[in-house]
Amino acid sequence: MHIGLLMANTDESAFAQARPKDGAKWARLLAEVRPDWRLSVWPVKDGVFPDGPCVVDGWIISGSPASVNDPDPWVDRLMDLIRAIAAAGVPMFGACFGHQAIARALGGRVGRNPGPFVIGRVETDYHAPEPWMGAGGPVGLYAAHGEQVLDLPKGARVLAGNAACPVGAFAIGARILTTQYHPEITADFMADLLDELEGKLPADLLAEARASMARPADRARMAGWIAAFFERG
Repeated sequence: MHIGLLMANTDESAFAQARPKDGAKWARLLAEVRPDWRLSVWPVKDGVFPDGPCVVDGWIISGSPASVNDPDPWVDRLMDLIRAIAAAGVPMFGACFGHQAIARALGGRVGRNPGPFVIGRVETDYHAPEPWMGAGGPVGLYAAHGEQVLDLPKGARVLAGNAACPVGAFAIGARILTTQYHPEITADFMADLLDELEGKLPADLLAEARASMARPADRARMAGWIAAFFERG
C-alpha cells in the first residue's frame, strides 16, 4: 500500500533539525505494523502539494505548531485538498494539526484549549469506537497542543475524548479517521521535547508531563488501528 504524508510541521528550529523529521517518524510507525508499505511525503507547509487526491492509496496529515486558523496560503490550499480527498473517497487520517485541519476544512470549528496547553502522555477514552477497533477503552498517546476541535463538522461522530478534550478522535463515514494525539512520537522524542520546553511552559505543567511518562504510550495499538483503517479502503 502507498500512503501519502501531507507534512504540515513548520518547526525549523535547531531542536527539530537534530531529530527525525515527520516523514521518518510516520514511516517508522507504519513499518512497525506493515513493513511492506511505502510512504511518500509532500511538505505542504512549503507549498509542495500532490497533483491530486488520488495519487496514493491513503493520506495522513501530520501535526504542526502552526494553527489551522492561520491565514497562510498553504493552509487555505490544504483545506481545499482535504475537501477534494473527502469528495474522492480516498481514506484520510489526521493527527493533531491534521485532526483539526480535517475538522475545519469540512465545516467544524477549532480554537484554543479551554484549559492549559496539553503536553505529555494523555489518556483518551474510546467510548464509542468503530466496530472494527474492538472494545475501545483508554488509549494513552503523547500530546502537544494548545488548540482543539470545538465543533464537529457535519456527519462526524466522536470516537474518543476526555474532560480536557471532549473531541479526542472522530470519524466521518468509513474513510475519515482522526486523533488529537501523536501516535508517531516516541518516548525519547517526547522526553527531549519536555527538556526543550523548560522555561517556555509552567514548571508544574512540565512536571506533570514528565510524571505521565512513567507509563508507555499505546503506539502499537494505534498503529494497528491506522493500518486497519487504510486496509478497509
